[in-house]
Amino acid sequence: MNDQSHWDKVFTHKSDNEKSWFQDYPATSMEFIEALPLAKDAAIIDVGGGDSRLPDALLAKGYTDITVLDISATAIENARERLGEKANQVTWIVGNILEFVPSRQYDCWHDRAVFHFVTQPGQIQHYTQLMESAVRHEGSLIIGTFGENGPEKCSGLPVKRYSQAMLESLLQPSFEKIRCIDEIHRTPFNTVQSFTFCSFRRN
Repeated sequence: MNDQSHWDKVFTHKSDNEKSWFQDYPATSMEFIEALPLAKDAAIIDVGGGDSRLPDALLAKGYTDITVLDISATAIENARERLGEKANQVTWIVGNILEFVPSRQYDCWHDRAVFHFVTQPGQIQHYTQLMESAVRHEGSLIIGTFGENGPEKCSGLPVKRYSQAMLESLLQPSFEKIRCIDEIHRTPFNTVQSFTFCSFRRN
Protein backbone atom coordinates (compact mmCIF):
# COMPACT_ATOMS: atom_id res chain seq x y z
CA MET A 1 0.00 0.00 0.00
CA ASN A 2 2.75 2.45 0.98
CA ASP A 3 5.08 1.73 -1.95
CA GLN A 4 4.76 4.44 -4.58
CA SER A 5 7.06 2.55 -6.96
CA HIS A 6 4.72 -0.47 -6.86
CA TRP A 7 1.76 1.60 -8.01
CA ASP A 8 3.76 3.59 -10.55
CA LYS A 9 4.72 0.27 -12.17
CA VAL A 10 1.08 -0.84 -12.20
CA PHE A 11 -0.06 2.33 -13.93
CA THR A 12 2.91 2.32 -16.31
CA HIS A 13 2.71 -1.26 -17.51
CA LYS A 14 -0.99 -2.19 -17.28
CA SER A 15 -3.57 -1.06 -19.80
CA ASP A 16 -7.10 -0.24 -18.63
CA ASN A 17 -8.26 -3.70 -19.68
CA GLU A 18 -5.64 -5.26 -17.39
CA LYS A 19 -6.69 -3.33 -14.25
CA SER A 20 -9.27 -5.30 -12.29
CA TRP A 21 -10.80 -2.13 -10.84
CA PHE A 22 -11.23 -0.29 -14.13
CA GLN A 23 -14.63 1.12 -15.06
CA ASP A 24 -15.29 2.98 -18.29
CA TYR A 25 -17.95 4.91 -16.38
CA PRO A 26 -18.07 4.93 -12.54
CA ALA A 27 -21.81 4.31 -12.37
CA THR A 28 -22.11 3.30 -8.70
CA SER A 29 -19.91 6.14 -7.46
CA MET A 30 -21.87 8.68 -9.48
CA GLU A 31 -25.17 7.25 -8.29
CA PHE A 32 -24.08 7.62 -4.65
CA ILE A 33 -22.68 11.14 -5.20
CA GLU A 34 -25.72 12.39 -7.06
CA ALA A 35 -28.02 11.04 -4.32
CA LEU A 36 -26.38 13.43 -1.83
CA PRO A 37 -27.54 17.01 -1.25
CA LEU A 38 -24.40 18.44 -2.84
CA ALA A 39 -24.20 21.81 -4.54
CA LYS A 40 -22.29 21.93 -7.81
CA ASP A 41 -19.51 23.87 -6.04
CA ALA A 42 -19.26 21.38 -3.16
CA ALA A 43 -15.72 20.31 -2.30
CA ILE A 44 -15.31 16.68 -3.42
CA ILE A 45 -12.15 14.63 -2.92
CA ASP A 46 -11.54 11.30 -4.64
CA VAL A 47 -9.01 9.39 -2.54
CA GLY A 48 -6.95 6.88 -4.50
CA GLY A 49 -8.55 8.17 -7.67
CA GLY A 50 -5.60 7.14 -9.80
CA ASP A 51 -6.51 7.53 -13.45
CA SER A 52 -10.19 6.65 -12.92
CA ARG A 53 -12.94 8.29 -14.95
CA LEU A 54 -14.61 9.84 -11.89
CA PRO A 55 -13.29 13.41 -12.43
CA ASP A 56 -14.44 13.22 -16.06
CA ALA A 57 -17.94 12.24 -14.94
CA LEU A 58 -18.07 14.90 -12.21
CA LEU A 59 -16.95 17.64 -14.58
CA ALA A 60 -19.54 16.53 -17.13
CA LYS A 61 -22.23 16.89 -14.45
CA GLY A 62 -21.09 20.42 -13.63
CA TYR A 63 -19.20 19.92 -10.37
CA THR A 64 -16.50 22.56 -10.02
CA ASP A 65 -14.43 21.79 -6.88
CA ILE A 66 -12.81 18.40 -7.45
CA THR A 67 -9.64 17.05 -5.85
CA VAL A 68 -7.96 13.75 -6.77
CA LEU A 69 -5.33 12.22 -4.47
CA ASP A 70 -3.27 9.20 -5.39
CA ILE A 71 0.03 7.69 -4.32
CA SER A 72 1.07 7.20 -7.97
CA ALA A 73 2.37 10.17 -9.91
CA THR A 74 2.08 8.05 -13.04
CA ALA A 75 -1.63 7.47 -12.48
CA ILE A 76 -2.28 11.16 -12.03
CA GLU A 77 -0.25 12.03 -15.11
CA ASN A 78 -2.31 9.49 -17.08
CA ALA A 79 -5.50 11.17 -15.92
CA ARG A 80 -4.20 14.67 -16.68
CA GLU A 81 -3.21 13.65 -20.20
CA ARG A 82 -6.60 12.07 -20.82
CA LEU A 83 -8.51 15.13 -19.62
CA GLY A 84 -6.37 17.62 -21.54
CA GLU A 85 -7.39 21.23 -20.83
CA LYS A 86 -10.09 20.03 -18.44
CA ALA A 87 -7.36 18.76 -16.11
CA ASN A 88 -6.79 22.36 -15.05
CA GLN A 89 -10.23 22.31 -13.43
CA VAL A 90 -9.11 19.58 -11.00
CA THR A 91 -6.75 19.80 -8.01
CA TRP A 92 -4.24 16.93 -8.20
CA ILE A 93 -2.33 15.66 -5.16
CA VAL A 94 0.37 12.96 -5.29
CA GLY A 95 0.71 11.41 -1.87
CA ASN A 96 0.15 8.49 0.48
CA ILE A 97 -3.26 8.80 2.12
CA LEU A 98 -1.74 7.72 5.46
CA GLU A 99 0.56 10.75 5.30
CA PHE A 100 -2.02 13.20 3.92
CA VAL A 101 -2.53 16.40 5.92
CA PRO A 102 -5.60 18.17 4.49
CA SER A 103 -5.44 21.95 4.23
CA ARG A 104 -9.24 22.17 4.14
CA GLN A 105 -12.41 20.24 4.89
CA TYR A 106 -14.49 18.50 2.25
CA ASP A 107 -18.21 18.20 1.62
CA CYS A 108 -17.76 14.73 0.15
CA TRP A 109 -14.95 12.21 0.65
CA HIS A 110 -15.01 9.41 -1.94
CA ASP A 111 -12.87 6.28 -1.65
CA ARG A 112 -13.41 3.38 -4.01
CA ALA A 113 -10.89 0.60 -3.41
CA VAL A 114 -8.28 2.30 -1.21
CA PHE A 115 -9.61 1.65 2.29
CA HIS A 116 -9.37 -2.13 1.88
CA PHE A 117 -5.59 -1.79 1.35
CA VAL A 118 -5.29 -0.29 4.86
CA THR A 119 -4.99 -3.52 6.82
CA GLN A 120 -3.14 -2.80 10.07
CA PRO A 121 -5.23 -1.76 13.11
CA GLY A 122 -3.17 1.37 13.79
CA GLN A 123 -3.41 2.46 10.16
CA ILE A 124 -7.16 1.82 10.07
CA GLN A 125 -7.59 3.96 13.17
CA HIS A 126 -5.44 6.71 11.62
CA TYR A 127 -7.45 6.67 8.40
CA THR A 128 -10.80 6.83 10.18
CA GLN A 129 -9.57 9.74 12.31
CA LEU A 130 -8.36 11.46 9.15
CA MET A 131 -11.81 11.17 7.60
CA GLU A 132 -13.42 12.46 10.79
CA SER A 133 -11.27 15.60 10.68
CA ALA A 134 -11.39 16.14 6.91
CA VAL A 135 -15.13 15.79 6.34
CA ARG A 136 -17.11 18.84 7.44
CA HIS A 137 -20.05 18.64 9.84
CA GLU A 138 -22.97 17.05 7.96
CA GLY A 139 -20.65 16.34 5.06
CA SER A 140 -20.65 12.97 3.33
CA LEU A 141 -18.40 9.93 3.08
CA ILE A 142 -18.64 7.32 0.33
CA ILE A 143 -16.59 4.13 0.65
CA GLY A 144 -16.40 1.15 -1.68
CA THR A 145 -14.35 -1.80 -0.38
CA PHE A 146 -14.06 -5.47 -1.12
CA GLY A 147 -16.96 -7.33 0.45
CA GLU A 148 -16.72 -10.37 2.70
CA ASN A 149 -16.61 -12.65 -0.35
CA GLY A 150 -14.20 -10.42 -2.26
CA PRO A 151 -10.58 -11.19 -3.18
CA GLU A 152 -8.01 -11.65 -0.43
CA LYS A 153 -5.40 -9.82 -2.51
CA CYS A 154 -5.36 -7.13 -5.20
CA SER A 155 -2.37 -6.17 -7.35
CA GLY A 156 -0.31 -8.59 -5.27
CA LEU A 157 -1.15 -6.85 -1.98
CA PRO A 158 -3.27 -8.16 0.93
CA VAL A 159 -6.60 -6.47 1.57
CA LYS A 160 -9.14 -6.28 4.38
CA ARG A 161 -12.70 -7.20 3.46
CA TYR A 162 -15.80 -5.59 4.95
CA SER A 163 -19.49 -6.31 5.32
CA GLN A 164 -21.99 -3.47 5.55
CA ALA A 165 -22.28 -4.01 9.31
CA MET A 166 -18.50 -3.97 9.77
CA LEU A 167 -18.13 -0.63 7.99
CA GLU A 168 -21.03 0.90 9.90
CA SER A 169 -19.65 -0.27 13.25
CA LEU A 170 -16.13 0.94 12.45
CA LEU A 171 -17.25 4.46 11.54
CA GLN A 172 -19.66 5.04 14.43
CA PRO A 173 -20.33 7.37 16.16
CA SER A 174 -18.69 9.99 13.94
CA PHE A 175 -20.54 8.85 10.82
CA GLU A 176 -24.17 7.84 10.42
CA LYS A 177 -25.07 5.40 7.65
CA ILE A 178 -27.14 6.76 4.79
CA ARG A 179 -27.17 3.76 2.48
CA CYS A 180 -25.27 0.53 1.82
CA ILE A 181 -25.37 -1.97 -1.02
CA ASP A 182 -23.57 -5.17 -1.92
CA GLU A 183 -22.23 -4.84 -5.45
CA ILE A 184 -20.78 -7.32 -7.90
CA HIS A 185 -18.09 -5.63 -9.99
CA ARG A 186 -17.33 -7.27 -13.31
CA THR A 187 -13.68 -6.77 -14.22
CA PRO A 188 -12.50 -5.94 -17.76
CA PHE A 189 -11.32 -9.56 -18.09
CA ASN A 190 -14.79 -10.87 -17.19
CA THR A 191 -14.27 -12.06 -13.62
CA VAL A 192 -16.43 -10.83 -10.73
CA GLN A 193 -15.53 -9.19 -7.43
CA SER A 194 -17.74 -8.64 -4.39
CA PHE A 195 -17.83 -5.03 -3.14
CA THR A 196 -19.48 -3.29 -0.21
CA PHE A 197 -20.51 0.27 -1.08
CA CYS A 198 -21.76 2.67 1.61
CA SER A 199 -22.50 6.34 2.11
CA PHE A 200 -22.40 8.07 5.49
CA ARG A 201 -23.19 11.48 6.96
CA ARG A 202 -20.69 13.17 9.30
CA ASN A 203 -22.29 13.71 12.71
